[in-house]
Formats: sequence, structure tokens, C-alpha cells
Amino acid sequence: MTSTTRSAPSTAQAITITSSLLTVQTQGRGFTDLTSEAAKFIAEAGAGTGALTLFIRHTSASLTIQENADPSVLVDLTTALARLAPEDAPWTHDAEGPDDMPGHVKTMLTQTSLNVPVLNGRLALGTWQAIYLIEHRRRPHQREVVLQFIGGNR
Repeated sequence: MTSTTRSAPSTAQAITITSSLLTVQTQGRGFTDLTSEAAKFIAEAGAGTGALTLFIRHTSASLTIQENADPSVLVDLTTALARLAPEDAPWTHDAEGPDDMPGHVKTMLTQTSLNVPVLNGRLALGTWQAIYLIEHRRRPHQREVVLQFIGGNR
């Protein structure tokens, strides 16, 4: 038999909607940790209990929540994505170079939006979790991420 526990429900009226546009300059292919920027936004919004949505406005970059303790996880994830959508495949769409279509496939396999609960003014991430922007293109890009908190204030 499985044992489970659950905390008592908490209720917040969704009386606040706060939005911001985060501009991120990537260094090219790889992961950029957005956790501290998301936490800063939550603090500036005066968030209490609710939800943070992050949405990336691009089709060759994406978002994920992944481990933040061991950097080799990010290396292995980059390797896995490269194997799933290699640049040397016979892609039809190559208008922006050989890394463009693989970037679109990698975005389709990952996420363009995330939803993170906010409890007592803090992101409810697990101990080893971080929010990352994944750049799928080789060269640096300027990426835009919409941050939106919906919930109650402190």
C-alpha cells in the first residue's frame, strides 16, 4: 500500500495579474538559468499565493525545469537533444542555416511555456530544480520571455 500525505488547502483570490517582459541575451546553444530573474519578478510583484507563467516568444528556443545541482545533467540533455534532432539530417527547411530546423524540432520536444506555483511569495520549486531557457541555435540570440503572475498579494 502506498502512503501519501497532503497539506491543507490554501485559497487565494486571483485579484492580481502582473506581467513583465524579460529579455535574455544567450551565448549560443545551451542552457541559461532564469530562476533568480523569476524569483526577483515574484518579489517585485508583491506575490503571495498564485501561479507564475513563463512563455518564450520564439520557435527555436524553449523553456524547461531541470536539475540545478550537477552541471553534467545539462551537458547530457544537450547531447540527447542533438541526437534527437541532428543538424546533418536531410531537413527541407534550411532558410536560416543547418541549425534552424533542428532548433524547431527541439522546441517542439521541450516547452514554450511553464507554470510554477507560488506559495507565500516564493516559487514552489523543488530543492534541485531550476528554470532554464534552452537556446537551440549555435549563434547568440536575444530572446524574450513573458513573465506573468496571477494570484493574491502578500
